[in-house]
Amino acid sequence: MVSKTSLSLRLTFLLSLSLSASYSTCSHSFLSLRSSSSPSSSPSSPIPKATPSDLLSLLGPATAHSSSSVNPVIAGRLRSCFRFLVPFSPRTTSKCSSVNRKLIVGDGVQGRRAECERRRDEDRLIWWPPEPVLELARLAVDSGGDVGAIHRAIDPTPIAVPDVEGSKEDRCELTRAPYGRRFISEELNAYLKFLFELIESRGSAVGLDVTLSRYDFFHGHLFLANDTGRLGILFHAKEYPSYDKEVFPYYMGYCQTGSNVTYDDSMNLRNILWLAPLPSSSTNSWVSPGVLVVLDARPDGIIYQDLIPEYVQFARTLYEDDLGDVAVDVNYLNVGGLKPNYQIFIC
Repeated sequence: MVSKTSLSLRLTFLLSLSLSASYSTCSHSFLSLRSSSSPSSSPSSPIPKATPSDLLSLLGPATAHSSSSVNPVIAGRLRSCFRFLVPFSPRTTSKCSSVNRKLIVGDGVQGRRAECERRRDEDRLIWWPPEPVLELARLAVDSGGDVGAIHRAIDPTPIAVPDVEGSKEDRCELTRAPYGRRFISEELNAYLKFLFELIESRGSAVGLDVTLSRYDFFHGHLFLANDTGRLGILFHAKEYPSYDKEVFPYYMGYCQTGSNVTYDDSMNLRNILWLAPLPSSSTNSWVSPGVLVVLDARPDGIIYQDLIPEYVQFARTLYEDDLGDVAVDVNYLNVGGLKPNYQIFIC
């Protein structure tokens, strides 16, 4: 379900860094183009370069083997780029009863406790999702990372993608095809919606001001991780920054028309990673809880320097197929009129 960018388009991009496309898609926008170029490196550096496997290893089970497999200098630099939207370890969460001791009578105790409980419930849904999500996560590993296992969990019934916030008028095609699909399990579809909305609501806490819109945050790429088969989604925000001849002098095709997304330092945080809990490959137990983290691609950080190809560092794009085999794209689109109506479309 994932196509490669044509060679001619890659060469055009590398030579000019400027596009005027006849159409754009959710996964083939200017910020998502692939190239044969490799990430920049310093050949004389005594420290090996970080790899996507290093990143995934640090977000996996805290075992002696996983810790020792990553160079300690690289591990420290990678961890400095993790901006967790949910605490990495379930043991780090605080008790909501402690809220009482910090408030006086009449200071909204019940409201604060309710907010605390809501956040804890959201945290738990990341660490230990509903059973259909866990089943899919185990299936991904047990299948040996076979993306066909994911495809078989999808209802084959096509669903037409209607106009999305005026996209038809702008001749913008946001999805790979004029139709999408959904998982057979409604709980899986509901969980995808939950992920999009949680990222939007918690992003500002780590400096990511993101909105659910066709210009900013509407899609992710579901993959099965290299080596382990772990189920994950790499989300991309800030997909279509507005054209600015000083700070972003790049034409991105019809889908950029009317964009209100400003190109600024928040682009450093456009890559958001969700990882499902990791099941044991030999028992029925689970060796690692789920993860939701923003990956900071600031220019002085190791993600920018080692994991993002040099030719697209200005866009801060980490590519999903560097993390594993991509199964599908997941889109969360506002297909409503005056009243928003967000729906999942799997391509």
